[in-house]
Amino acid sequence: MSPGAAEGGFETSSAATKKHSKKPKYSRFTQQELPACKPILTPGWVITAFIFIGIIFIPIGLASLFASENVVEIADRYDEDCVPSIYASDTLAYIQSSQTNKSCTKTLTVPKKMKNPIYVYYQLDNFYQNHRRYVKSRSDKQLRSKANEFETKDCSPEATVLVSNKEMPIVPCGLIAWSMFNDTYRFSLNDKAIQVNKKGIAWKSDREYKFGSDVYPKKFQSGVIGGAKLDENIPLSQQEDLIVWMRTAALPKFRKLYGKIEVDLEANEKITVVIQNNYNTYSFRGKKTLILSTTSWIGGKNDFLGIAYLTFGGLCLFMVISFIFLYVVRPRPLGDPSYLSWNRNPDGLLLN
Repeated sequence: MSPGAAEGGFETSSAATKKHSKKPKYSRFTQQELPACKPILTPGWVITAFIFIGIIFIPIGLASLFASENVVEIADRYDEDCVPSIYASDTLAYIQSSQTNKSCTKTLTVPKKMKNPIYVYYQLDNFYQNHRRYVKSRSDKQLRSKANEFETKDCSPEATVLVSNKEMPIVPCGLIAWSMFNDTYRFSLNDKAIQVNKKGIAWKSDREYKFGSDVYPKKFQSGVIGGAKLDENIPLSQQEDLIVWMRTAALPKFRKLYGKIEVDLEANEKITVVIQNNYNTYSFRGKKTLILSTTSWIGGKNDFLGIAYLTFGGLCLFMVISFIFLYVVRPRPLGDPSYLSWNRNPDGLLLN
């Protein structure tokens, strides 16, 4: 072997040894030695913190419960009452027949004065809008723009319809739109009709960005009828019943806004409601409920928020009393903070 080769081999070996012998670089960050706030939870600090939380949460809970109690709500389940007695044992035959009378009249009594706007909701129970296949059965591109009306690949089985041996897209396509709620309500008081305003019931962002003003319904509900029909002369951005329905619910029991009554209703007044009971909830043992409700600063009637705040605030005050009792009856000496790990130097010696 030549000297040059040997020398080159020695240099290469030395370089590799030097490369592998490099010490890792340490920093205060990698060693977690950066300055940090490390409070010591003494009994005084813990008791003070729990008192502060309790003082804040309990008034919020009381205010929430008071606001919820001021909400006036009328709820009336009608899916059973609106079935004629001769069809009581076969509700599917009643709802699926085109010959049966679906009209139903109900009377609602106003328990307390209801100031406008009064929100009209329909509530469905045991309807799983959050089912994976149901949620995916739509085309957001098609809903936004007329140029994408053939984007129906995710809408099966309600994607296209055969017209003159040609596949034509359904607009809007998918099971969500196809199963749109189609019960209707007409309200009257002392034989005078009460108008229901159906404008502004959908989210503004949905109307302006998710549903196009140039997209019009086409071939919708032309085959097997599922739910409501849509006016083919009105763009989707203005069909707010559809927009509300397309925002799927997370739970099997949900409410959706039907419209707004913009007149006050006095206590003990009798409201007559003519219901068109068209929507089939009988096949899956669902329930339908008509709800009239006012609102407060926390929204509709819901005691859960107030109860949750009161429970947590009360628990904090209970813990305060327990801590004070233990601190007075069986006090414990506090440890010396100088022995804590972050007060030691790297050599393990106590700092002066």
